[in-house]
Formats: sequence, C-alpha cells, structure tokens
Amino acid sequence: MKPSVFNARGLTRIYRTGEVQIHALRGVDLDLYAGEFVVLLGPSGSGKSTLLNILGGLDVATSGTVRYMDRELTAASDAELTLFRRRHVGFVFQFYNLIPSLTARENVEVVTEIAEHPMAALDALALVGLADRADAFPSQLSGGQQQRVAIARAIAKQPDVLLCDEPTGALDSQTGVRVLEALTDVNERLGTTTVVITHNASIAQMAHRVIHLSDGQIVSIDQRQTRLRARDISW
Repeated sequence: MKPSVFNARGLTRIYRTGEVQIHALRGVDLDLYAGEFVVLLGPSGSGKSTLLNILGGLDVATSGTVRYMDRELTAASDAELTLFRRRHVGFVFQFYNLIPSLTARENVEVVTEIAEHPMAALDALALVGLADRADAFPSQLSGGQQQRVAIARAIAKQPDVLLCDEPTGALDSQTGVRVLEALTDVNERLGTTTVVITHNASIAQMAHRVIHLSDGQIVSIDQRQTRLRARDISW
C-alpha cells in the first residue's frame, strides 16, 4: 500500500447567499495515495471543484477534517495555507492564466523564482514537449500549447501533488490528447500524485482510480486494473 497523501473525513462545504444555503459537499470521506493518477468524475454542480479547492488549500471546509501527510490543513491559517500551496501543490485550470507579455520560458520562471527546489524552466517545458517553443509568447502558441506551458509552470516547482480542474475543457479532442499525455508523463516520470477533474467519462480510462461524485457526495470509487493512454481512448 502506498502512503496516503490526503486524508479527508466528513467534509462539508456550505455556501450562503443571503438566506439561501448551497450544500456543495455533504460528508465526503476520501484518501489519495502517493503517485496515483485519480479522476474526479461527475456533472456540473456535483462538488468536484469544491473538493479539489479544499484539498489544494484554496478553500476551507465548513466541517470535517483534511490532512496532508502528517499536517492538519483544516485549522491552518491563511499564511500556512499559502506556504502549503507554494511548497507542495501545482495547479492547472481550464484557462491557462499565462502572462501575455512573457515568453513560455518566462511564464514558467515566474514560479521557479519562488519555489524551494525548482527544476529549470527549460527542463519543465521539455517534459511537456515544448522546449523548442520556449521563446514564443502566448499569442504565438495554440491553445493546447498554452495549456502545456501552464502544466510546465505547475510542475516546475516539483510539487508533490498536481491538481487539475477541467484541463481540457476549452480544447478540441485532438489537442486535449496532447495535454492529457503530458499529464500522464509527469505522473509516471516524476511520481507526482495527480488529480484531474472532468465531466468527460472517456478521460476516466486513463486513471488508476475513478471517483464518481453527485450532489456533493462520493457515490462510487472504481479501481482500474488497466490504464489507457490518451491516444488509445475512443473519444
């Protein structure tokens, strides 16, 4: 059994708008393990992004507990959560959030300058197949290339965990395959625990485990015996 990276118990998250309460999570129990590739699968509004944000220290639970390794995150201060994100977590979102005036290499270096043990920006770009585009600006890159730069930026600080929220949501299927291949390569080469949110059931075929969410709850967890590469999936 691989060591547990995240341990969540009884997680709830309630958002309040005036007198209206929205129950985004309803008592979630979850363990994530070192080096695994996990897909969180479910429709919009099922609680996937809320769960990911709590694990990554971008949001806090209304009740329940979250532990990262031997650290209790639930009661951590804002400063402690900022340090946790900086040292341990890489994020990839649906939108690339690249700085238009910086080259691909410089966009990655924005992170390496504040990381404790970063890899070279060019090495990170090479991992996602973009070393030859290091001096290109975002406007000179396709959508898939920009997303791969965003992945390189996330992994350049060598995080223990890579959290990805709909990383192919704005891409066509062919471009999405390249992005997903980059994520699986990072998972396999670096051993980075990788969690990918999607509503696309095809992507689940790449995972070690698939966690199905609905209405703020985990309804099932599938352990996959075989994993497909992105290029082998029928889209």
